[in-house]
Amino acid sequence: MALTCTDIFKFVAAVILPPLGVFLERGCTSDLAINILLTILGFIPGIIHAFYIILKY
Repeated sequence: MALTCTDIFKFVAAVILPPLGVFLERGCTSDLAINILLTILGFIPGIIHAFYIILKY
């Protein structure tokens, strides 16, 4: 899978606010709800999940 210029923006958004990176990639889905929960429980798991979602699709 090739990375695009928009993916770089999504990665930056995911580091600053992980749910924003997931929202930009997938929209308002269950992935967003999972990421919000992970971010509340711990910031690092939220970032890891956001990176996973961005790289997966």
